[in-house]
Amino acid sequence: MKFQILYVSSVSACFELENDSPYYAPQSFDVTLNGQTVLEGVQTNVFSLFDLTPSTAYTVAVGQDSLCFSTREESGCLSVSSFGARGDGVCDDTAPIQCAIDACPAGGRVTVPAGTYFVRPLVLKSHITLELKAGAVLLADPCEEHYPILPGEAEDACTGEKIQISSWEGAPFPCRQSFLSAHHARDIRIVGRGVIDGNALQGTWWVDVKKRKIGRPKLVFLNHCEDVQFHGILGRNSACWNFHPFFSRNIGFYDTAVEAPKDSPNTDGTDPESCDDVRYIGMRFSVGDDAIAIKSGKMYMGMKYQTPASNHLVRNCLMEYAHGAMVLGSEMSGGIRELTVSQCYFRHTDRGLRIKTRRGRGKYAVIDGVEFSNIRMDNVMAPLVMNMYYFCDPDGHEEIVWSKEPHPVDDTTPYLGSFHFRDMDCTDCEWAAGYFYGLTEQPIGSITIENVNFTFKPDASSGHPAMMDFIDKECKRGLYFNRVRKVTLKNVTLTGQEGDRLITEHVDEVVEL
Repeated sequence: MKFQILYVSSVSACFELENDSPYYAPQSFDVTLNGQTVLEGVQTNVFSLFDLTPSTAYTVAVGQDSLCFSTREESGCLSVSSFGARGDGVCDDTAPIQCAIDACPAGGRVTVPAGTYFVRPLVLKSHITLELKAGAVLLADPCEEHYPILPGEAEDACTGEKIQISSWEGAPFPCRQSFLSAHHARDIRIVGRGVIDGNALQGTWWVDVKKRKIGRPKLVFLNHCEDVQFHGILGRNSACWNFHPFFSRNIGFYDTAVEAPKDSPNTDGTDPESCDDVRYIGMRFSVGDDAIAIKSGKMYMGMKYQTPASNHLVRNCLMEYAHGAMVLGSEMSGGIRELTVSQCYFRHTDRGLRIKTRRGRGKYAVIDGVEFSNIRMDNVMAPLVMNMYYFCDPDGHEEIVWSKEPHPVDDTTPYLGSFHFRDMDCTDCEWAAGYFYGLTEQPIGSITIENVNFTFKPDASSGHPAMMDFIDKECKRGLYFNRVRKVTLKNVTLTGQEGDRLITEHVDEVVEL
């Protein structure tokens, strides 16, 4: 089996098979390292090696194919145990671990042995590797008072200019300090088979979430960071969003996983906001909200900074038990561009490929030229959804959001351009195969669906494909388009739907091939 190197740290390496199979390999395989079998019966396209030695040459093989690689150099390695961390799950290990991070020389590694480390918020710095060994758990203190409140923006003491500090759902808003964070840092590696556990189940983070005036802490927050790579880590039980890169670039997630209870509020897997060059390869999600939700802020942030989410690559990922598997928006006022999603597997999610926006996102809120390909969906209620009437924010149910009367196209109007969905197999759909609803004054530009098969579950449930006011629940609906300029269908099949396979309203042009 041919394969390629994805990522190498000083103590780990990640690889990807070269095939077209979404997430899972066509057949299981073994992996050898320097002639010794180290992994048996691997079933996924992405696989990893850990506990390697720095500055060492290796040969890894799968079947008859092999690759040579060398681990990165490092300046030194500090164990948190040397600083007094006990890892008994009871003692407060915050100070020992933070001291180890602070003392680590540039280019060095802080290693966390197996154990449960009860800690308060930790802050990372540039040019280090944080390694969580197998069996190591960073367990968050659940007490809210132990998480300092950060302002959304702070004034520069000399110039008076605003400095971004924290964010809540696309706006500068006071938030509790995240469990693990970095600010204006670069060259950070977080690797290993360990766990970052937000421990939200033991706290009060999920109580009366709509009444909170202070944003809940993220599991990991990266503020204006560069070159941060995650490899092998499991993030779970966050108070809200799990991984939140913010105005950052060159961020990588390799063979990582995110878990949260299905009913936990706002526990998105990863929410990169106004970030450039982000890669998600071999990730696994099972969360209480959206799995991957690419964002670029609300109106204030979009108009002020005009920073789109750009150059995002999603490949060989598994999304399950999420509201949306692959999501764009709804906070997208800076725009989203240059996105590729391929070779992914969605199952048991409410929606598959989900794009959401609303009036008020602004003239820079543009999503255009996006392609989704080679996707498998199983038991996804509504595989394809595009909604320009998304009822979010405090004014989400006001007339400005839901009105179907034409409004002026002005500085507040978002735009959804061209979208190409191809090479997909969607089985056991329930609510609708596709639901696309553009603004009256700003229809969706064009939608092409090519080489896609939809089949419906015989005992399908009913539900709302899009989160917008004044629409009926649907069950086994075909492809529904409203306010779209052009729809192109090429080799699209539907089986088991009720009623017409294609329903259009206010669509300028329909092409079926």
